[in-house]
Amino acid sequence: MKQNAFALITGIGESYPVATQIPLAVKVTEGKIFLEGHMMRKTDHHLAFEKNNNVLVLFTGPHCFVSASWYSNPSIGSTWNYMTVHAKGKISFTDEEGTLKMVKALSDKYVGTQTASAFDNLSKDYIDHMVKGIVGFSIEVESIDNVFKLSQNRDEASQKNIIEQLKKRGDANSFKIAEEMERRLL
Repeated sequence: MKQNAFALITGIGESYPVATQIPLAVKVTEGKIFLEGHMMRKTDHHLAFEKNNNVLVLFTGPHCFVSASWYSNPSIGSTWNYMTVHAKGKISFTDEEGTLKMVKALSDKYVGTQTASAFDNLSKDYIDHMVKGIVGFSIEVESIDNVFKLSQNRDEASQKNIIEQLKKRGDANSFKIAEEMERRLL
């Protein structure tokens, strides 16, 4: 979750599901997981989350195509391997002070410690204007499901060949999937 913190928050809207994809801070306090961030005020997802605070947050990790030609029995369909985490919980919104703290914390997290806080370089007028259009939130995670599809339904020979083929591709997603598959075979 911390490595893939640009997550999709979904909930129940008036007629359709609502969603927003935003960067989150993942924090553990007293054994509980909290997801913190901010979103635009008065959007369909903000209004829906105010009415129904139950949310599902999807953290999408590495993913890649797996060719059926890599299986011991290639007459089965190709697939997609992936690693995702589903976190369910309740969202609560902060006041302006809490929103400012969350914006600063996220800004500092992604800017890093090598430079001065980007947030501290903003003018008071800009910050005052910005905070009227956004709202901070915290989600207390109530349950987590790991949804990993890593060709675990294939025989060992197929899995080893898939790992080899994914490593040959040279892209980061394929390599991460291959590493995780390999780790699980040990």
